[in-house]
Amino acid sequence: MKKILLLGISAAVLLSSCVSKKQFTDLEEKYNESQDLLNSATVKLNSCIEDRASASARATALEEQVADLRKYNDNLQVLSAKGASNIEKTLESMKEKDLKISRLQDAITKKDSVTLALVTSLKREVGINDPDIQVTVEKGVVYISIADKLLFSTASYNVTSKAKAVLAKVAKVVNSKPDFECMVEGHTDSRSYSKGVLLDNWDLSVKRATSVVRELEKLDVNPSQLIAAGRSSYVPLVDNDTAENQARNRRTRIVMLPKIDQFYEMIETEMKNLETGN
Repeated sequence: MKKILLLGISAAVLLSSCVSKKQFTDLEEKYNESQDLLNSATVKLNSCIEDRASASARATALEEQVADLRKYNDNLQVLSAKGASNIEKTLESMKEKDLKISRLQDAITKKDSVTLALVTSLKREVGINDPDIQVTVEKGVVYISIADKLLFSTASYNVTSKAKAVLAKVAKVVNSKPDFECMVEGHTDSRSYSKGVLLDNWDLSVKRATSVVRELEKLDVNPSQLIAAGRSSYVPLVDNDTAENQARNRRTRIVMLPKIDQFYEMIETEMKNLETGN
């Protein structure tokens, strides 16, 4: 570029000495035009060089992205295959758990149905409207609690005639459930008692339980279904701090034990299976 410029200047000097002024002016204008064209071409060349470099950089970046996408696609196909397999296994496991839960719910429903039927029968037969007779259910077991005044005279273990009418209803229910066991529990208040053959509240509670058991035997209840138990004063309903509370604690409780072991065993088995994931 410098050589061309020097040659141009030299030529201009030489020409200026041998050409006319007008010719010199024309040559000078042409030189300036050539110089402008050269400058413009130089700017365009530099711009093209920059564009080429930028395009080359973009092409390299795109090639890297294509390579990354191909690698990602390969990995995605592998993951998709594994994911499909895992999803299939998860769905199968969920189906198994749903089946176990369904079976568990069926077992609980059957157990609850048996208990509900028993409670309904007892309420109807015993007469739940009597405030001195309470029917409750705890963990699938039905309890009939009969106030002491309905069964025995004060400090006595002989069953009253009024009690026989109540126990006749209980006997009817027990006889209708030959697969059930019937445990009779005697409960006293905390006041110490001793008279004749009775040494303490243990004796009194047991004698009252056996008196009820014998009465049920007379009512044709199968003796193999009956259990006599005395609890003395150690399972009170309320504190023995008033005469009214003492009267509540003096009671005979008849426990109906349905033989539904198959339902309980099924529930326990299914619960263990759910915990272990089987």
